[in-house]
Amino acid sequence: MAQKNLTDFTKHQSIVGQEESEENKLSPNCKELILSLPREKGWITPYLYLFQGFWYAAAEIQAINNFQNHFQAKDSDIIVASVPKSGTTWLKALIYAIVNRQYFPSLENHPLLTFNPHELVPPFEFIIYDDIYNQIHDVSNMAEPRLFGTHVPFTSLAKSIKETNCKIIYICRNLFDTFISTWTFVNEIMPQFLPTLPLEEAFERYCKGIIGFGPSWNHILDYWKESINRPDKVLFLKYEDLKEDVNFNVKKMAEFLGCPFTQEEESSGVTENIIKLCSFEKMKELKVNKFGTMGKNRIIENKYFFRKAEIGDWTNYLSPSLVRELSNIIEEKFSASGLSFKAYE
Repeated sequence: MAQKNLTDFTKHQSIVGQEESEENKLSPNCKELILSLPREKGWITPYLYLFQGFWYAAAEIQAINNFQNHFQAKDSDIIVASVPKSGTTWLKALIYAIVNRQYFPSLENHPLLTFNPHELVPPFEFIIYDDIYNQIHDVSNMAEPRLFGTHVPFTSLAKSIKETNCKIIYICRNLFDTFISTWTFVNEIMPQFLPTLPLEEAFERYCKGIIGFGPSWNHILDYWKESINRPDKVLFLKYEDLKEDVNFNVKKMAEFLGCPFTQEEESSGVTENIIKLCSFEKMKELKVNKFGTMGKNRIIENKYFFRKAEIGDWTNYLSPSLVRELSNIIEEKFSASGLSFKAYE
């Protein structure tokens, strides 16, 4: 046990040094900003900082600043938004396949067979505007419609996104499953970064809202309210509804994006083929998603984006007392919003 504690301490010190090295790469303005922000222990990085009402790692704050200051949206842009671990990978695959179906009538050579969905629908804050690892990309010449992903809450999106007619499709998930999916994901990739996080400690942070891009309930309500105010701008989806009737929701997304399926397409099985192509079972077994990696320097194996895709897995992890605690938070945060989630017990 003593040797394990020493190993964990050594690893933690190494990661703290890595975090300090990364923070040294921040712009002077961002360094000054970070010093002024509230700070708490992080999940993957040693610290998270409260910025514009939500918790982020230092590198993410600089990327979000770059995103807010430089991104110029086009009316034809499509943005897939979500709380992390809410079905993001699946939704990105579906959107990519829906929008590009005319270019790939045969699924034999489809890009989703050789690329992870996060590569085809790149996130603003981890790829496009991440200059910590010199990853800033010029998106002005991307083929239209341009597809992007983000975990950034609506209030912190670039101004041009809010002012143009670009479309946002948002997905959220029951917070119990979101927590468990996040906790298991973090602990799978944690050996690269920090010692694994005990469930009770992670749960305590989660209930305080201290999680990357959290509090999760504020993130969800952010997009929910905008979807009510501007239903032509934001399509709000629940992971559970998508699982329950994927055919209906795929057609709904296509209509929202202005590219509805024709009667001929439906008759020839185009919708069903897209659903099969993007299914959890199909994507999990692809070589790119079993052995490929994502990211630069901090490499995350693609296989970690495909765990179970189940509803109600949280019942295998959470004690009655923890369930009551999060249930009370959900009731408090969502009761006046008109937004509710099915109970899976």
